Amino acid sequence: MKNPIKELAGQTMIYGFGTIVPRLLNFLLLTPFYTRIFAREEFGIFSELYSYSAILLVILTYGMETAYFRFTGTEQNHSKVYGTALISLLSTSFLFLVLLFLFSSPLSHLIHYEHNPEYIIYFSIIISSDAFTSIIFAKLRYENKPLKFAVIKLLNIFTIIFLVFFFLWYCPAKIKSNPDSVLSLIYSEKIGVGYAFIANVAGSLLEIALLFHEIIRTQLGFSFKLLMKMLSYSWPLIIVGLGGQINENIDKILLKYLLPGGSNNLEQVGIYSAAYKIAVFMTLFNQMFRYAADPFFFSHAKDKDSKSLYADVMKYFIIFGLLIFLCIMLFIDFVKYFIGENFHEGLFIVPIVLAANLFFGILINLSIWYKLKNLTVYGAYLSIFGALITLIINIIFIPIFGYAASAWATFLCYFSMTLLSYFWCMKFFPIHYDLKSIFFYFAIAAIFYIFSIFLNNYFQPFNLILNVLFILLFIYIAFTREKIKIIQK
Repeated sequence: MKNPIKELAGQTMIYGFGTIVPRLLNFLLLTPFYTRIFAREEFGIFSELYSYSAILLVILTYGMETAYFRFTGTEQNHSKVYGTALISLLSTSFLFLVLLFLFSSPLSHLIHYEHNPEYIIYFSIIISSDAFTSIIFAKLRYENKPLKFAVIKLLNIFTIIFLVFFFLWYCPAKIKSNPDSVLSLIYSEKIGVGYAFIANVAGSLLEIALLFHEIIRTQLGFSFKLLMKMLSYSWPLIIVGLGGQINENIDKILLKYLLPGGSNNLEQVGIYSAAYKIAVFMTLFNQMFRYAADPFFFSHAKDKDSKSLYADVMKYFIIFGLLIFLCIMLFIDFVKYFIGENFHEGLFIVPIVLAANLFFGILINLSIWYKLKNLTVYGAYLSIFGALITLIINIIFIPIFGYAASAWATFLCYFSMTLLSYFWCMKFFPIHYDLKSIFFYFAIAAIFYIFSIFLNNYFQPFNLILNVLFILLFIYIAFTREKIKIIQK
């Protein structure tokens, strides 16, 4: 019999090519490039606008992906479920696109980019395109087409990377050596950071073109009654997603307005955002797991030992998450060069943000109780609770402690949400998580991290060897304790 843990791990790795690899390439190639060619303030602009887009994307997708998975499993007419979701998202995305085109000027004034209203237009295309294609990618996941999913996502990031380097590196270099180059017809130094947004627009439009066959090949049906049922299920998930994005991104928006620095606030946003990106490995692990987890959890919901399976998944997730934490923090002297030296003063927030994102991953695991029990409203309550913590801490403490307050707000938010979700889980859908082992692994990781800091201060010539030994020892302990489950077929 196939081991479901291995099945989930395999699906997680496959979807990683479509989710992790593009974002990993973004981090490995574009983040070092951006943090070396952009000034701190320019990187702050870049980070702030993408924070707005992440929040808006949740609103524009309004939980339709999860609703699609839920109702495809219960409705006999799968095409009608897909068609209803697709037509709904197409309509709302188009309406959003039109509205932002019409009101780009006043909106640019509202967020203090009155000299660059084109930024609003760029992001209206990016957000509406990504919202519309989200349901098509969900269909590929449901139909177990990870290869097509991954290829399209990879082509998207390759297009973005190519255009970014073409406009921000190749064109300036060629024009500098040859001012009469034909490239001067398509390149303007004044656009600057805007070229990063233009590249993303091209990548999003390419996705639509590549997915066009998936749109037209299915006989679409639409049911208003079914849409109302789907929206009734998914509306709390909007709040869940919105709360998550507020927790993840609102700090980068608030810093601009709440820091006492005045004119250099966007510089501080840039430093914070660059250091925050080093936690990308944990973020990507969470995202990769999430893509595989939703269909996996729903597909095993009727199994006799499903709760035991969910408990094992949680334990293995935490083990791997702690391993990621240790790998980044024990080798931070190497990892830090993924961002420009001009941004290194913000590195002290990295362990805080990594720990915060680990608890966010635990929260993803815990979310299964309210999704399976159709109690998604509790997910909304959790998100409101977390968003309030994030907003209160940021608003009160940013003027005092700067972006350090934002890092701690993120941690305290996810930690508090995890505790509350766990207690509700025990009330409504008791799962006997192996807390003894979980606390044990947290303790081992904390001991290794603290010892690493202490020993590296006194044995610097040997710190690399010591840190490698810590990593290997953690893996050995985890494998020895969990060996039976890992090798089980």
